[in-house]
Amino acid sequence: MKIVILERGTVGADVPVDMLAALGETVIYDNTEPEQVAERVKDAQIIVANKCPLNERTLKDAADVRFIEEFATGYDNIDIAYCKSRGIGVANVSDYSTQAVVQHTFALAFYLAEHLPHYDAYVKSGAYAAQSRFTYYGKSFRELADKTWGIVGMGHIGQGVAKAADAFGCRVIWYSTSGKHTVEGYRQVDLETLLKESDYLSLHCPLNEHTHHLIDGEALKQMKPSAILINVARGKVVDNAALAEALEKREIAAAGLDVVEQEPIAADNPLSAVQDSDRLIITPHMAWASVEARGRVVSEAYKNIEAFLKGEKRNRII
Repeated sequence: MKIVILERGTVGADVPVDMLAALGETVIYDNTEPEQVAERVKDAQIIVANKCPLNERTLKDAADVRFIEEFATGYDNIDIAYCKSRGIGVANVSDYSTQAVVQHTFALAFYLAEHLPHYDAYVKSGAYAAQSRFTYYGKSFRELADKTWGIVGMGHIGQGVAKAADAFGCRVIWYSTSGKHTVEGYRQVDLETLLKESDYLSLHCPLNEHTHHLIDGEALKQMKPSAILINVARGKVVDNAALAEALEKREIAAAGLDVVEQEPIAADNPLSAVQDSDRLIITPHMAWASVEARGRVVSEAYKNIEAFLKGEKRNRII
């Protein structure tokens, strides 16, 4: 059984993938460009990928492919209908990064809420050493307790954020983009209420026709001037140009983003012009990528492939 790993680099050099070699002859590529896929998989029986396009164009000459394992939860890079027509099994890894994303959500929030870049710069500039008083709090900050934390998307990550926010003493409210989701213990509201009441608003929803530019210019105008927006969902859930304008006009206080509309960030993204780290922090789509989470991706992928080889179905899409 020949296993071709197209994007080993997506799990990081600090996370071993050696265990997969126990399942068959393994060929590993650190990264694969779309135009390289067809050649690299032509004699594979099992493909492990993340973002590489796996469709009729790239798979038509790979006559022996029997199974595709996604090194991720999302599988929009795979043409499911084509794989089904070929009898190619597909599996993914779900719920591996929940704790990492919950943690990063609060890392972004605290960075902005407590003006940490300002205070760090104050000390490093020598200003703190030069003053006579023991303390400095030139920029006001407030506690999370008794604030309202709004959530869009109450899946595993959203519920983890709700639990943590609750532990900090926040009032948690949430909005379902599909209108079908229900979660006990937290107040479900409509979008208008969510926008108007939230002191912190964090996004944990999928990208679809209901959520594309859910947070646009009109939505941002409905938020509190003191509100902090956190997006660890998908970049296109937030209209980046509208957010840049809202930050410049101080329609909201700050935003913490792990995702942007085009990744890597486009040179002309309007958010690039917002250089004040007290109002905007952008991290490079790494909220999911703790060492533990990436290790779970590999171990779960191993178990999925092992199950396939035994004739069992585990985490199967098809």
